[in-house]
Amino acid sequence: MINLIIDVSRYLMILLIALYTYLNFRFFSFPDEIRKRKICRRQNFAMFLIHLLAYLVIWLETEDEKMLVFYVAQVIFFFSYLFLYRLIYRNLSRLLVNNMCMLLTIGFIMLTRLSFDRAMKQFVIVAAAALVTFAIPFVIDRVWQLSKIPWIYGIVGILLLGIVCLAGTSSYGAQLSLEFGGYSFQPTEFVKIIYVFFIATMFYRSTSMKTVLVVTSVAALHVLILVASKDLGSALIFFVTYIFMLFVATGKWLYLLAGAGGGTLASMLAYQLFGHVRTRVSAWLNPWADIAGKGYQITQSLFAIGTGGWFGMGLYRGMPRRIPVVEKDFIFSAISEELGGIFALCVLLICLGCFLQFMMIASRMQAVFYKLIAFGLGTIYIIQVFLTVGGVTKFIPSTGVTLPLVSYGGSSILSTFIIFGIIQGLYILKRNEEEEEKYEG
Repeated sequence: MINLIIDVSRYLMILLIALYTYLNFRFFSFPDEIRKRKICRRQNFAMFLIHLLAYLVIWLETEDEKMLVFYVAQVIFFFSYLFLYRLIYRNLSRLLVNNMCMLLTIGFIMLTRLSFDRAMKQFVIVAAAALVTFAIPFVIDRVWQLSKIPWIYGIVGILLLGIVCLAGTSSYGAQLSLEFGGYSFQPTEFVKIIYVFFIATMFYRSTSMKTVLVVTSVAALHVLILVASKDLGSALIFFVTYIFMLFVATGKWLYLLAGAGGGTLASMLAYQLFGHVRTRVSAWLNPWADIAGKGYQITQSLFAIGTGGWFGMGLYRGMPRRIPVVEKDFIFSAISEELGGIFALCVLLICLGCFLQFMMIASRMQAVFYKLIAFGLGTIYIIQVFLTVGGVTKFIPSTGVTLPLVSYGGSSILSTFIIFGIIQGLYILKRNEEEEEKYEG
């Protein structure tokens, strides 16, 4: 009987997330708010039902009452977060809040299955991040002075990266974090946000050649410090984000082409300079040549994805723990193995839906400062998703980047909450402006 329940729930979860994903894109086709709200309510229903079915399976497999208590705590959190956000911010983007909660739900499900202790820690971090970032849309809607302090953003970013480079703890060949009293903290996750603010404030003021040269020099310094720390995944995110923001600010294709050429040369140089880069490239080109060694992680990831197929093995029916660092860099592989390729593809499409909304908000902003912020943060988000999924599927070499809101990691969770809060604030700002214009007209 238990096997039947588990099998039925597996297919129901696939059907429900497919419905959620369909509604995610269907949302954009309706101009009126009433129909959009109906779609969001249906999404909430699908999300809570997926959550219920997953934890029912987890409880049947473990027979541990802690799982039920943890499930109830999550339900209370999600209901409270959705209700309070809608109560406080009348003109919010419901779709963006829904997608955040959906991705968090998937993360909690997989982390509970992989490591209950880490799932509990993640829940505490998520609750704290939600509380800390609740006021961000309010601040964005009222503080124009954010555009007046460009060099504070630039200097603080460089100092934080420099501290990590000199005193940070090493992880898998790269210096990523600082430790305080047994807790680790990754400043890079937050520097990427103020990095976008620095670029946006500078190009908001001017796009002259002098300004471009100055901003390029500061951006290059950020990237070089990350390279010196051997955090090449973050260095790539910073580099690509700057190139695209420069292109959007100036509209000159020459900068985009020069950036692509420079990035190619830098990648070749990094391959020559860093041994762990050569190891990852070698594992990417032919992981089967050394399955027990440097190709172990990617081969286990590919085995997991292949074993799961389209419909998955079911929770607790796979072996995702064979993949090193599965809770962080390779959680997409665990989702593919146990929940299925269709489910994993829907997760990817939900991430894409978030990015599309970021870009739509950027396109609607009239102020160049806000437009560049939305575009820059959206670029950071989608590059991170691409690097994570591309790495676990052997599309590109692994870069050690986490999947936002899904993977385990406190710094990543908090920084992503901040990014979504800023975008939400820009959306509310624009909606409030449109309402004022409508009333004045």
